[in-house]
Amino acid sequence: MSENLIIFNARIVTPIGFSARRGEEMSQLQIIENGTVEVTKGIITYVGENRGEDRDGYYQHYWHYNARGHCLLPGFVDSHTHFVFGGERSEEFSWRLNGESYMSIMERGGGIASTVKATRQMNFLKLRSAAESFLKRMSIMGVTTVEGKSGYGLDRETELLQLKVMRSLNNTEHKRVDIVSTFLGAHALPEEYAGRSDEYIDFLIREMLPLVREGGLAECCDVFCEQGVFSIEQSRRLLQAAKEHGFLLKLHADEIVSLGGAELAAELGALSADHLLHASDAGIRAMADGGVVATLLPLTAFALKEPYARGREMIDAGCAVALATDLNPGSCFSGSIPLTIALACIYMKMSIEETITALTLNGAAALQRADRIGSIEVGKQGDFIVLNSDNYHILPYYIGMNCVIMTIKGGMLYPVA
Repeated sequence: MSENLIIFNARIVTPIGFSARRGEEMSQLQIIENGTVEVTKGIITYVGENRGEDRDGYYQHYWHYNARGHCLLPGFVDSHTHFVFGGERSEEFSWRLNGESYMSIMERGGGIASTVKATRQMNFLKLRSAAESFLKRMSIMGVTTVEGKSGYGLDRETELLQLKVMRSLNNTEHKRVDIVSTFLGAHALPEEYAGRSDEYIDFLIREMLPLVREGGLAECCDVFCEQGVFSIEQSRRLLQAAKEHGFLLKLHADEIVSLGGAELAAELGALSADHLLHASDAGIRAMADGGVVATLLPLTAFALKEPYARGREMIDAGCAVALATDLNPGSCFSGSIPLTIALACIYMKMSIEETITALTLNGAAALQRADRIGSIEVGKQGDFIVLNSDNYHILPYYIGMNCVIMTIKGGMLYPVA
């Protein structure tokens, strides 16, 4: 459901465009003082200076919202999450604090395998209820579109269940967050395929890709391309098959070691390569040349005490960089947009202007939605956030604290209590 809405007396702050912004373009924001945005049936129909919207009777069939000079930004796009899962792994977090590595925990039966066990024991209603709770918290922090991945089933039934939960939530009336679903069956090797990773890739290609595609359960296909998980060749084989089925491609790339995932993403024409903590110089150049969105996840580096991805160098090399939270039960049990912004600005040397672009228009591009969302322009969805200030520099200044006071989805107002 959508609404007719007039937002006036706003300080409009937005990137401009219907595709990803690259390199120095990421710092270019349009700012309109004392601005108005008109939303008709959920779609933006006017952006510009105030036109007397505060007059009595103006546009009688529209709701009116007086922003009182506060900043109005596009809704945030969290383009990499794993928000549908069962269980939790707080004990593993303590193991990492005591010096164990992410990969060593996986090798001892923890990590993704632990969540797989818990998720396989969940039914539809319990899984949906937990996921819906995450969506509400995302909305409070200004997220209006989120990507959600499967990958905690690693079998036919549970992978499909995760995707059906996302489809159900996406079909909810008055939804506060749109969901873009990604099939991540190649998230880890399930125990029943131990020592037979090629056979598991065969299973995904032969059985799962057709089922997911025919059911319309996911738009994208992803793979954890990493040493000790799935090799470059296995990832290439799966993603090439996914492309033939009509999936858009994404990769978990170069997170633990420099394996060449960024280069593979460019080779295959993927929408995005994500994580990239150890992306090579050649991989960065390949992404820039190939138009692959580099989706960086600083919360994960923070939680794992790993070096941050080289966001500054990627932007300077001409990449389109997006930011996302990587909300998941293991390596990053956080969907904090405020902390993501602070880490990007403080530790990844991104300007606040670049960070805003990364969390809006470039996040939309990483989901092939830059023509519909991610900026405040005529023809796009009426998805916005209102800050508690007329100065958007407050976003990184409020370290880890939420400065969003209103989330607007399709012209519908959702005040942040």
